[in-house]
Amino acid sequence: MVLPLVKFFNIIFAALLAGTSFGIWLGFNPMNYSASTYIEQQQNLLHSLNTPLIALVIITTVFTLIAAFLQMKNKPVFVALLLAAAFFLSCMIITRLGNVPIQTQMLNWKKDALPGDWPALRDKWWLFHIMRTNAELIALVLIAWTTIQKKPPQNLSNPEVGYQQ
Repeated sequence: MVLPLVKFFNIIFAALLAGTSFGIWLGFNPMNYSASTYIEQQQNLLHSLNTPLIALVIITTVFTLIAAFLQMKNKPVFVALLLAAAFFLSCMIITRLGNVPIQTQMLNWKKDALPGDWPALRDKWWLFHIMRTNAELIALVLIAWTTIQKKPPQNLSNPEVGYQQ
């Protein structure tokens, strides 16, 4: 009973995380905004989504690792889930080393007094966002694939030894 619940929550959390990032990618392309609109939108996103998305990527990574270790006898599923967890970890690294330093600056910007290099910082932040969104989408695909996998065939030499799913 534990594994189905872990798999259920794993796919829900992964879908929420990847879906949020994908929605930002589709709906908030900063190249089309004026400077004042961009900074207002960006500061609003940071204030409203920063903490929930940090919590969500951590929770999703933990559930992915739990799902992996509950299915470690099924090597393809185990490896796929470890890869998915690695992609979520890469999201954390991209965010911490790429997005956060830029976001820290953005939170102090004023609409009428942006730094001269704001377009370069905007473009850099956007690139990091696209990278992390792709990592989340790949992780979601891996999790979805593992969720629909059937049990591997039992060991024919010993029918009592099978995989638990």
